[in-house]
Amino acid sequence: MLDLAPRPGDLEPIETASVDELRSLQLQRLQWTLRHAYENVPFYRRTFDAAGVHPGDCRSLEDLARFPYTTKQDLRDNYPFGMFAVPRQRIARIHASSGTTGQPTVVGYTQQDLDMWAGVMARSMRAAGARPGDRVHVAYGYGLFTGGLGAHYGAERLGCAVIPVSGGMTERQVRLLVDFAPDVIMVTPSYMLTILDELDRQGVDPRQLSLKVGIFGAEPWTESMRTEVEHRLDMHAVDVYGLSEVIGPGVSQECVETKDGLHVWEDHFYPEVIDPTFENVLPDGESGELVFTSLTKQAMPIIRYRTRDLTRLLPGTARTMRRMEKVTGRSDDMMIVRGVNVFPTQIEELILRVPGLAPHYQCVLERPGRLDELTVRVEARSPEIPDRAAGELAELIKHNIGVSVRVDVVPPAALERSIGKARRIVDRRAASPPAGAT
Repeated sequence: MLDLAPRPGDLEPIETASVDELRSLQLQRLQWTLRHAYENVPFYRRTFDAAGVHPGDCRSLEDLARFPYTTKQDLRDNYPFGMFAVPRQRIARIHASSGTTGQPTVVGYTQQDLDMWAGVMARSMRAAGARPGDRVHVAYGYGLFTGGLGAHYGAERLGCAVIPVSGGMTERQVRLLVDFAPDVIMVTPSYMLTILDELDRQGVDPRQLSLKVGIFGAEPWTESMRTEVEHRLDMHAVDVYGLSEVIGPGVSQECVETKDGLHVWEDHFYPEVIDPTFENVLPDGESGELVFTSLTKQAMPIIRYRTRDLTRLLPGTARTMRRMEKVTGRSDDMMIVRGVNVFPTQIEELILRVPGLAPHYQCVLERPGRLDELTVRVEARSPEIPDRAAGELAELIKHNIGVSVRVDVVPPAALERSIGKARRIVDRRAASPPAGAT
């Protein structure tokens, strides 16, 4: 694969500033954000007052721990525009979640917010290995979802030519990858697998495509998945992280020259990791739930937002900013099976160890009696299903995770395909009959 490490002159000064310079800037911006939120968002005025804190109480970055958290439910309770901190006339764009699990969460942007977002996305793409003049195939969804437009404007800011394909119509995705010869693809990792399947179906050798970088985000994925994709496509696969409540994609990014975790753009987003149960701040290096405070957002400042994503913070390497380890899962995606905590990414890692199994899978939870049972449905790579594959995977899961599961190996393309985030957990427990029922 190509050496895509940037020249020092390519980087913004803040990316290589000293830690002291960065911390000084963060404190200045944090103090502004707390005042802005308190003075302009009734929700924050109420919660700060209830907690007995005032923006003036923040004299150091450590003082942020005195302020209350913001949750997704808080955003839903203030639907649609109750979290906005500027007049309606200053709102330049509105995005929202799908609302499939409840009231949608709505986010707003001023023009300055959009300029900042394009800037951090351009920075992210440069860190991933994209360069001005590259062609960028954007297969994230467009619309209220932030992925497509975030990638689009970041690529334009970097000076790239954008191919705004969006998700779906997989046959056309393949045709454009062949005909338009893009250098970069931006897509969810699960949909990249669907595109790979379609390449195989059409008899196109993925390694002969022009792609040199894949920037994958919107869902957790594993190192084993990276190895699989890089081998099959002969390109770099790097992770981008973001969430609409904080800005969208571009909150943090893996650097192509190290691939050792995602550098958080700490000049705009201040990270903490907390114990998800006791809610205390954990020191860097300890795993817990990721929390973000925006430092420069005008339309919708966010204070100590609980992401539910599980990771840990590490010192910077390729950049001054701290790194967050690849997200291992979400606290609300954790399955507890007979007292054992299980994440879909753990299952994925083990699937990719078994020859003949493809990384298309679902975890099906049922409760036929008094105890939960987990079935892993996973596709074979070819119509000839390996005889020992199911037993081998079940044994790996028992040995490495410590729980007994049923493994159901199904033919290729038997599981539903996603054009965005994959549905990894199918919870049928509510439909299961209670113990003793006839």
